[in-house]
Amino acid sequence: MTTRLYSRRSVKDDHRIKKGFERKLRCVYEQFADVPDTNVFQGLHHVYTVEDHGVYRAKHGEDAHEVEPLLSADWAGDADRTIQRVRLSPSESMLAATLKSNHSEASRCLIVRLEPCAIPQEPMLILDNVFSFEWATDDVLYYTTQEGLRCRHVCRLHLTNTGTYSMLVYEEKDPEFFVEVIRTKDQRLLTINCSSKSSSEVWMIDSRSPLSPPKLVQRRQPGLLYHVEHYDNQLYILANTGPSHEYELLRTPLSSPAMCYWEPVFSPGPGAVIKDMEMLPDHCVFIVRGPQGRLQLQTLPLKTLNDLRIHHLPSWACAVETEHSDTLKRNVFRFLLSSPVHPPHRFLLSPTDERPLSCEEVLQHTALPECHTTRLQAISQDGTAVPLTLFHTKSLADLSDVPLLVHVYGAYGVDLSMAFSPEKRLLLEDNWALAYCHVRGGGECGLTWHRAGCLQHKQKGVEDLAACIQTLFQSGVSQPELTALTAHSAGAVLAGALCNQQPHLLRAVLMQAPFLDVLSTMQDSSLPLTVEERGEWGDPLAYTRDWDNIASYCPYHNITPQLYPSMLITAYSEDSRVPLAGVLKYVKKLKKAIQTHTRNLRTKGHVPAVILNRQPGGDHFGPEDYDQSICEIARQLAFLYATLGLSLHGSRQNKRGSYS
Repeated sequence: MTTRLYSRRSVKDDHRIKKGFERKLRCVYEQFADVPDTNVFQGLHHVYTVEDHGVYRAKHGEDAHEVEPLLSADWAGDADRTIQRVRLSPSESMLAATLKSNHSEASRCLIVRLEPCAIPQEPMLILDNVFSFEWATDDVLYYTTQEGLRCRHVCRLHLTNTGTYSMLVYEEKDPEFFVEVIRTKDQRLLTINCSSKSSSEVWMIDSRSPLSPPKLVQRRQPGLLYHVEHYDNQLYILANTGPSHEYELLRTPLSSPAMCYWEPVFSPGPGAVIKDMEMLPDHCVFIVRGPQGRLQLQTLPLKTLNDLRIHHLPSWACAVETEHSDTLKRNVFRFLLSSPVHPPHRFLLSPTDERPLSCEEVLQHTALPECHTTRLQAISQDGTAVPLTLFHTKSLADLSDVPLLVHVYGAYGVDLSMAFSPEKRLLLEDNWALAYCHVRGGGECGLTWHRAGCLQHKQKGVEDLAACIQTLFQSGVSQPELTALTAHSAGAVLAGALCNQQPHLLRAVLMQAPFLDVLSTMQDSSLPLTVEERGEWGDPLAYTRDWDNIASYCPYHNITPQLYPSMLITAYSEDSRVPLAGVLKYVKKLKKAIQTHTRNLRTKGHVPAVILNRQPGGDHFGPEDYDQSICEIARQLAFLYATLGLSLHGSRQNKRGSYS
């Protein structure tokens, strides 16, 4: 349901524009339907394909059409479920998969026996409310149970000839910690990872004795974050014990896991941060973001711990996605590179080869020869340099009249998503400029960058965002009346705060599942994430300083009568992460403030529209259904074009669209 007062003329126009974008979107999604993705992975003897509603396999070297169905989403027992995660047992005789409902975040785990000569007709077992899960052996599965949005229990499922037995092996007592099970790349260890916003604790289970009690690696302590991998009876630990409390690699014998035995192995150079790590035979591969924001790979031989090699990636590469493969046997790191406008390209890294980095052939119809990737820096209010990535087809000197879509997130130490998006490619080909603001609070520049934009420093992210937009204008990119801002979830905190503080910078704003009432949410400990998220926002119930700080930037509590940008706000009725009530309060208060401002004007002019697109379902991250997703994106694009006064080809209209 979309809430707005329409004239008869505008309803017809809106419908026509939206239908036009639906057709365009279906074409562009079809164009990129065959690009590589991580839904296909290599097994020991088969290639496995994961789709929304089924899992399939084919033997290596066989025709891609000769596939066996292994699992159907229909087996979950109800409609509207999509496959989330798939895990194969070590010999690939068992398969487990979680299926998520479109109306909640609860997942159901289906366990299937893969007999060599028979296609499964039904699951052998179904487990409810499962979040993470890993096979220790072909007959032992560890999994976490989900209660609301919390995971605090780890259970072990033992499949025997006499029956199936499940028992609790770990219970987390601290409500600020989230629990997940992960298997090391060499399949030797299962790790129980207990993480809060500022510290972590890992327990390990040796797959050679899968029924033994978990063994502690290092007890949690304030400020210590670490992750565990294993190879050749050594633990390789990524921990924030490096310079400026950034991640570095340390090593310790499997028999002596405690922190007092950790020995430093690798730390990236000044200004560089480790984003991820992959284990290969005798090599460790690091995904590193360099001082200029560029991604690169670095490989380190584990036997000699010298001869570090740096592998430069294409200048357009903004996202690295690891492909599922048996890297410790194949000695090849397979990964996909993409950007918001460049579809995924498959790359292979073989550290021992003369030319270690190679790229598979690029599909010609996906090539983008006229795209520029420009990396800028904005100087924020306190003098901090903020990275900014800009995609455009025209030269930088010819961008003053192009529409601009600005993206922001800036929370939880999570990078702003830079993965490929067909709709962003569509906008780029229609001469839009796309800007990605890597503000403080996110993780682009490491843990220090996150700490500089959370708790008492959250306002810094707002200042960074404003500086990025102003830098774009000063560089000759677009202008306020052609500029739109888009944000999702916690990114809406910065977007909403900017609209209160500097609304003149924007003409339009898109928000999806927005978090807008930080103060009320963090004072309600009955909500599922309030306690867990105190490390990001603070605790206004316990500390006056936190209350005052949140109140100073909270989007809802700082609405004031003034000229706001037009907004399209999409919210989901059953969203358990961002309750609908908070969004409804925000929309009501914002409309009232706009009406008050407009009523007091002597000369009537532009009146911004505030549109609430209220959708059913409980998926915080948008609809899983393809048709629903196309419809929602089309509505957003129609809003942008109408609000900015654009034709369907990105050029200005003489008359403003119906949302103005």
